[in-house]
Amino acid sequence: MMASTRATSGRPPTHVLRLLGALLLYPAANLRALLPEIAAELSGDGSLRRIDRERLAELLESLMRADALDAEEAYVGLFDRGRAASLHLFEHLHGESRERGEAMVQLAELYQRAGFLLKPGELPDYLPALLEFLGNRPLAEAKAVMADCGHLVRKVGEAVAARGSRYAAVFDAALAVAGEDGLDWSKAVEPEPLDDVDDDWMDVPAFAKPDEQPATSTIRFMPRPGR
Repeated sequence: MMASTRATSGRPPTHVLRLLGALLLYPAANLRALLPEIAAELSGDGSLRRIDRERLAELLESLMRADALDAEEAYVGLFDRGRAASLHLFEHLHGESRERGEAMVQLAELYQRAGFLLKPGELPDYLPALLEFLGNRPLAEAKAVMADCGHLVRKVGEAVAARGSRYAAVFDAALAVAGEDGLDWSKAVEPEPLDDVDDDWMDVPAFAKPDEQPATSTIRFMPRPGR
């Protein structure tokens, strides 16, 4: 999403925001291949609250267990259809007005001053890109930026939670890392439980076992026409 023109050494304390941003990307094959690694990092990240680690673990488990097409369809249905859960933050503030364009120019300049360039076609207000950027910045700077846009992140996160999606955990965790108030979970819909996959997809056998067959049974096929 973003390329840095500056060399970096080590990981900043905000690195977890990069991981959270990655989780909000379209679940293509390349991202799905990284999910176990992301899960391992998040499970041991001390900057996350225990409740955040638990909710994120459930999200990751659901993504890793889901059929690829089902995961992609669910993502598109959640984030790309309708404005309520759009990941383009300024859309919730400015709509399609001129103010949105001006705000995106200012945000792009913020990235450039820090030595980061958006990839072609990427909009500055795309939340995964913003979280990737903040994940490379000092904690004080990340908190300052989130203080400005946290209300938008919260608005989208609560819309996601109201649809019963485990993706809401990403928004709540990002807000907590930046020292912002989290989601209001009072209107959230409980996600569907992660049932055992074998129970969900077990086929009903077409035939009973031999010792379960009736002692006498007759199979009658309808005769074909002309016979």
